[in-house]
Amino acid sequence: MRNHSPNIAIFASGSGSNAVQIINHFKTENIDTHFFVLSNKKDAAVLEKTEALGATTMSFSREEFYNSGKIVRFLTENSVQLVVLAGFLWLVPQNLLEAFPNKIINIHPALLPKYGGKGMYGMRVHTAVVEAQEKETGITIHFVDEEYDHGKTILQKTCNLDPSDSPETVAKKVRQLEHKYFPLVVKELYNDI
Repeated sequence: MRNHSPNIAIFASGSGSNAVQIINHFKTENIDTHFFVLSNKKDAAVLEKTEALGATTMSFSREEFYNSGKIVRFLTENSVQLVVLAGFLWLVPQNLLEAFPNKIINIHPALLPKYGGKGMYGMRVHTAVVEAQEKETGITIHFVDEEYDHGKTILQKTCNLDPSDSPETVAKKVRQLEHKYFPLVVKELYNDI
């Protein structure tokens, strides 16, 4: 057991299926870390689900996120050294980027640079993929910078699409990739800290 092992913060806005997968993966592997789960929605399902897994949770307002040092202070005081965006829809502010250079990652449910950018999340992405009659889609895990869905790619994984696929079936295929690969990438980056 390491003393003062670095901790991980997960930012999420919704149901938290990726956050749950990541925390469970670390538990299964007996990795000595603590998770802090933060949401911009105080009633987000992710908070209850991850608290049940032993994570420390908190929610915050737009004002606190963008116009105060509260979040950076909280993460720093709690020895967080890796920040994971898992279905978090706000653009990361400069003070957070500067406090965690190359230590903030995001997952996007498409093969960037396609179907990325402001407003492209969740079912909007899958609908656009189906409407474009793409033969494949997938996930992109990337470092976060000042722009939506823009930073350096860490990993892309693809899945094939059938002409009969709906946005809902595409979402299921993509979610399987997310749940399989996101915890592995988080673990790898954590091991490099």
